[in-house]
Amino acid sequence: MNQLNNALTLFFSLLVEAIPFLLLGVLFSSTLLLFVDERRLIQLVPKNPLLAAFVGSLIGFLFPVCECGNVPVARRLIVQGAPGAMAIGFLLAAPTVNPIVFWATWTAFRDQPELVFLRVGCSLLIATVIGWVFSTQADLRPLMQPAIARAMPVPPEKPSKGKGKHQDSTPTLLQSGTFILGQQEQPFRLDGNLAAMAALPENPVLSKPFADRLRLMVDNIIQELRELGGILILGSAVAAIVQIAVPREVVLGLGQGQVSSIVAMMVLACIVSICSTVDSFFALSFASTFTTGSLLAFLIFGPMIDLKNIALLLSVFRTRAIVYLFLLAGQMTFLIALLVNLYVS
Repeated sequence: MNQLNNALTLFFSLLVEAIPFLLLGVLFSSTLLLFVDERRLIQLVPKNPLLAAFVGSLIGFLFPVCECGNVPVARRLIVQGAPGAMAIGFLLAAPTVNPIVFWATWTAFRDQPELVFLRVGCSLLIATVIGWVFSTQADLRPLMQPAIARAMPVPPEKPSKGKGKHQDSTPTLLQSGTFILGQQEQPFRLDGNLAAMAALPENPVLSKPFADRLRLMVDNIIQELRELGGILILGSAVAAIVQIAVPREVVLGLGQGQVSSIVAMMVLACIVSICSTVDSFFALSFASTFTTGSLLAFLIFGPMIDLKNIALLLSVFRTRAIVYLFLLAGQMTFLIALLVNLYVS
């Protein structure tokens, strides 16, 4: 009975600390996604691939979305003709490199401020490098799902050959939880050239009356809260159960190893799939038993690659592209966390 009481106490304490940040994150991201046009950002992106990846990684400050919302936004950037380096950089960094997650992490780890800045800085570094690596693929369409590939503009230097007959069969784009591409709206059809793309409206939502945009924003907030709230409750329950049910000796054995602690927390981050807005409070429950590097690995790797996010990524990318992302992000996260364990902890 005492263990049950301890588990319930930990469970509700995690929820009480995390829910305000979840509400703020959903409200802020829904407002920006429905009232800001990302096409204007694309026009300002530097031509240099490394700089484009860096700029894309910083866009999270303008679109503070968690890993549940970054995939739809990255998808729209891609079909609008954004450089691949920019889109990949945004995809990996946005869930972490944004003011809401920074504030939440600072609140959870105010006694370890170095962990807060390492999280943001290392996430920015990893996203920029991976975006730069993907920029070597001049045409990202072979890495995309067919529906997305057909909606993307053809790079001017490599126009498509012999496939014109299939360009008119663009299917309806994905019907996910975002209203930016429309759940019941008519999807945009890109004819495979930049001129056609430029003639499109800037944003399917910005053209609507203010009252309609406000209604869509409220609907989006409700939908995201329903989805993310369930994930938050599940993640908090897992954290409480692990802390109470797993023998202390096992936790200490894994948590204090320089390598084992990192691997354990990366696997946990992938499985638990908790929202980046509140994952710092989840990690905080392991702060007394796991190394600093392993906590950092959890905070970096989880928002980039987890089971929930992989399912969303599969709606945009082919499997091999996700494997590339997974391996690159995993290797870089592990190396950084190991260096922190060896030289910072």
